[in-house]
Amino acid sequence: MSDLLKRLENIPLHKRELVLKKLRQKPKKSVIEKVKQNPSIKPVSREKPIPLSFAQTRLWFLDRLEEQSSHYNVPLYLELKGDLNPDALTKAITEIIQRHEVLRTNFRLIDDQPVQIIRQNAHINLPIIDLDYKQFSEQIKKVNQLAKEELQQSFNLEHDNLLRGKILRLNHQYHILLLVMHHIVGDAWSMGIFTRELSTLYESYCTGTLPSLPKLAIQYADFAHWQRQWLQGANLDQQLNYWQEKLAGIPPVLELPTDKTRPAVQHFRGSSESFEIDRDLTEKLKTLSQSSGTTLFMTLLAAFSVLLSRYSNQQDLAIGSPIANRNHHELEPLIGFFVNTIVFRINLEESPTLKEL
Repeated sequence: MSDLLKRLENIPLHKRELVLKKLRQKPKKSVIEKVKQNPSIKPVSREKPIPLSFAQTRLWFLDRLEEQSSHYNVPLYLELKGDLNPDALTKAITEIIQRHEVLRTNFRLIDDQPVQIIRQNAHINLPIIDLDYKQFSEQIKKVNQLAKEELQQSFNLEHDNLLRGKILRLNHQYHILLLVMHHIVGDAWSMGIFTRELSTLYESYCTGTLPSLPKLAIQYADFAHWQRQWLQGANLDQQLNYWQEKLAGIPPVLELPTDKTRPAVQHFRGSSESFEIDRDLTEKLKTLSQSSGTTLFMTLLAAFSVLLSRYSNQQDLAIGSPIANRNHHELEPLIGFFVNTIVFRINLEESPTLKEL
């Protein structure tokens, strides 16, 4: 119970109130049955190759289909200010790779099935590229160039280390750590874990103190094995039936009135447009969410669906959104590819109110 209270303290107040409201409700029989059918994840033997998770299999297939593709490279750029200890930094990253098996994993075909091959020893090489001789404006151009080149360099999933990096030295007090990870071994949540653990380990190795990271109960490979065992038979049929029912008759594509025709094949050449919601409007949206008993995400999703409906003149919408997919507490501290995309089916045909949405 103390662990639950600690976790509740770490979430925003309005979300905490929603969680507590749910906890006070008497669970339905269907919920209790789902908990019983969703056993805990246990460590498994490494004597035999371990299968890929379903998410990993998807990326593995795309990698085979799109040879030499860098579309699933995930960058991490960290500014390091002050005196740098390259040996301590390398040692800290090596320890993270040793700590998380998935970062020393490759993917190969055995008996026509892709499996995880986990290396025993962790290793990373961090070459230092000196840019101190350039003017600052030229340094920034060079940093962007090197970052782009590193991001566009593909990985070989069978043989390469799936985390690589460089240290860019702008001056003796300012460095940039440039890392690239393949998505098959990590996601955005993982990058947060990596950054926090790197900070803890680097400080320890610089000061000569013992690192204080808690032991991991399981590894990503254990999750992949558990997922393959759980999502089959009746459980798989139940999941498939649910989504087939929810998505039956859904329009194949959203027809937005754009100035260019949607290409038949995706080329990843699109651009993006960023904007910020000011603090005052953000607070008003949070207040609206609280009064409706929803989260800020749910409120924004409702508004976004109305906007899409207005521009497309369609009332039956499907909006994809990534979810963390870490439904077991022991998965939260793991680096790995857990994120999944789910579909929100939204129907505006009867002109629902914002609260109904």
